[in-house]
Amino acid sequence: MSDTPAQPADAGGTAPGGTGTTDQVEASRANTVVAVLAFAGIVVSLMQTLVIPLVPQLPDLLHASASDATWAVTATLLASAVATPVVGRLGDMYGKRRMLLVSLVMLTAGSVVAALADSLTPMIVGRALQGLSAGVIPLGISIMRDELPAEKLASATAVMSASLGVGGALGLPAAALIADHYDWHVLFWVSAVAGALALVLVSALVAESKVRTGGRFDVVGALGLSAALVCLLLAISKGAAWGWGSGTTLGLFAAAVAVLLVWGAFQLRTPHALVDLRVAARRQVLFTNLASASFGFSMFAMALVLPQLLQLPTATGYGLGKSLLMSGLVMAPQGLVMMATAPLSARISRASGPKVTLILGALIVAGGYLLNTVLMAEVWQLVLVSCVIGAGVGLAYGSMPALVMGAVPVSETAAANSLNTLMRAIGTSVSSAVAGVILAQLTIAFGPVRLPSQNGFRTVMAVGAGAALLAALAASFIPRQRPASAAARGGQDAGAPTAVGAKG
Repeated sequence: MSDTPAQPADAGGTAPGGTGTTDQVEASRANTVVAVLAFAGIVVSLMQTLVIPLVPQLPDLLHASASDATWAVTATLLASAVATPVVGRLGDMYGKRRMLLVSLVMLTAGSVVAALADSLTPMIVGRALQGLSAGVIPLGISIMRDELPAEKLASATAVMSASLGVGGALGLPAAALIADHYDWHVLFWVSAVAGALALVLVSALVAESKVRTGGRFDVVGALGLSAALVCLLLAISKGAAWGWGSGTTLGLFAAAVAVLLVWGAFQLRTPHALVDLRVAARRQVLFTNLASASFGFSMFAMALVLPQLLQLPTATGYGLGKSLLMSGLVMAPQGLVMMATAPLSARISRASGPKVTLILGALIVAGGYLLNTVLMAEVWQLVLVSCVIGAGVGLAYGSMPALVMGAVPVSETAAANSLNTLMRAIGTSVSSAVAGVILAQLTIAFGPVRLPSQNGFRTVMAVGAGAALLAALAASFIPRQRPASAAARGGQDAGAPTAVGAKG
C-alpha cells in the first residue's frame, strides 16, 4: 500500500476525482488493511492463550517453585498494563504504524526468548517482552480511523475488537494440541512465526498515518502511571498467594492509590500529559471506560468457570471429566461467534448508535451467565452458553471504539483507545482475583483435596451477570447520539457515534 491514506468516498460513493475502478481499488486496499490489522490482533491474543496448557507444568519445566513459576504469567500482565497507555501515546506522537511494528517486534523477540528458555529467568524475560505487544489492538483501531473510508470504519473497528476474543478462543485448543504432541517450546516457536508474519504483512501493506500530535513525550507521567499500575496489578494478581490482609498486599494497594493521586495532579498541570484527564473525564469517555472495566470483569468470569467445569472429574456430580483439548474445542465456537457478530454490531451502531449496541451486548452477556446457572450438565449446554456470551461480547466490543473515538480529537485516538483497552484489562485482572477468592471459599471435599463446588461456580456466574448489568448501567449514562448513518449524511460532526471527523 502506498504512503497516502485512503481517501473517503463522497456521498455518491465515488472516490474524489475517480471512477468505479478507483472505488474498487480503494475498497480492496481498505479490506486488505482490515485483514492485516485483524490478523495482528489475533496473533497478540493468541500469544496470551498459548501458555495456558503449560501453567500446571511450569514448576517442573522451569525447575522453579510453584509460586515463582507464576511470574511467567504475571510478567506478561504487568508488561501489558505498562505498555498499553505508553505505546498509544507514542503512536499519536510519532506514528501509529511505527509503534505497531515496534510492538510486533517485541512479540516476536519475546517468543524467541521463551522458545529458547529452559529456566525461569529467560522465560520471565520472554513473557514480559511478549506483554509489551498489548498495544497492537488499540493501535490497529486508531490506524483504521485515520486510513479507512467513513462507511467502512464501524465494521472494521468491530472486527478488530473481536480479534481479541477470536485469538483467545482458537488459541486454547491449538495450544493444547501442540502441548500434547510436541515439545512445549514449539508453542513459542509458533508464536514467533506468527508474530514475524504479522510484522511482514504490516510493513508491506499498511501505510503510516499522517495524523500526529507532536509535542514532547511525558516521561514522568509514563513512569508514574507505570508504577501505579504495577503496584495495583501486582497486589491483585498475587494477593491470594500473599494473603489479602498481608502487609505486602495492603502496602501495594496503598502505594497504587497514593501514586495515582500524585500522578493525576501532575497530569492536570503538565502541557504534554501522557493522558489528557480532561478529555478522559468527558461524560462519553468516562462512562464508556467504566462500562469497559465492568465488561472486562464480566467477560473473564466465563474463561475461568467453563474450562474448570469441563475438566473436573465426573465423580464430583457436576464436572464433565473432559481433557484440556476438549475444553478448548468447546470454547472455540465463542471466538467464531464474536467475529460473526462484529458486522451486526456495526449495523446496530449505524442504525441506533453504539450506546445502544453496548447496552444490548451487556444484557446478552448477563443473560448468558444466568442461563449457565441452570445449564451446566452437558457439553452442548456449555457450548450454547459460550456462544451466547460470545455474541454479547462481540456486540459490546465493536461499540466501544466508536464511543471513545466519537468523543476525542483525531490526534489522540491511539491514546484514548489504549486507555479503554487498559480499563478492560484491569477489569479482567480484578475478575480473576474475585473469582479465585469465591472458588477457594466455596469448595467440596474430593478425596485428599478440596475442589470448587457447584455453588461456587454458580456464584461466580451470578457475579459475572451482575458485572455485565453494571456495564449496561454505566453505558446508560453515555450521552445520546445520532446514529452513524445520520451523522455521515449530516457531515460527521463531533457528536457522531463513529469517530470519523470527530473534533475535540
